[in-house]
Amino acid sequence: MRHPRIIIAGIGLAALAAGGGITAASAGASTAGGTPAASAGAGTAIVRPARAAVGGTTETILVNRGGLPLYYYRPDTAARSFVTGGLARLWPPLTSAAPTGAGLSGRLTVLKDAVGQQVAYNGHPLYTFVDDRGGQVTGQGVQGFLVATPGLASLSGHAAAGTVPSAATGRGYGY
Repeated sequence: MRHPRIIIAGIGLAALAAGGGITAASAGASTAGGTPAASAGAGTAIVRPARAAVGGTTETILVNRGGLPLYYYRPDTAARSFVTGGLARLWPPLTSAAPTGAGLSGRLTVLKDAVGQQVAYNGHPLYTFVDDRGGQVTGQGVQGFLVATPGLASLSGHAAAGTVPSAATGRGYGY
C-alpha cells in the first residue's frame, strides 16, 4: 500500500517536473535553518541531538536546525552517496560547506559528491525525508534509510553490508 502523503508529494513532483523546475529544493525539502537543500551549500548546517518518537520509543536522534530528523542510507559509503535522482527528491541530502554540531560526540565532515557538499556524521551522509515535519519521524526503515543517532558508529570508506535495494522494495516506495 502506498503512503498517502507520498502519493500527493509525487503528484506535486510530477507537476514540477513537467514545468522543468524539479530540484531537491522545489520538492519541498529543507535543510538547516529551513533553507532549500539545493542552496544550502552556501550556508552553515547545524546538526544537534533531540528527543523524538521512533517506532513507538522515545530516542535521542540527530536533527537539523529546523528540527527535521536526519537519516542515513545503509548502502552509502564514507566516500560515496548512492542517493540520486528520484530517491534524492524524497530524501534530500543535507548540504553545507561548513556544518557545525551542537552537543555531538561524533564527527561532522563534508563529502564532496554529485549533490555538492553533503554533510556526513561519522562518515554517514545525512538526509531529511520530505514526509517529515519537525518532531516527526516517519521515514525510519523506509527503503534502507534509518534515523541517525548521536551514537552512530563510524563508517569506513568500504561498501556497507548488503547491496543497494531494488526500486521495488520498501513499503511501497517505488522509485
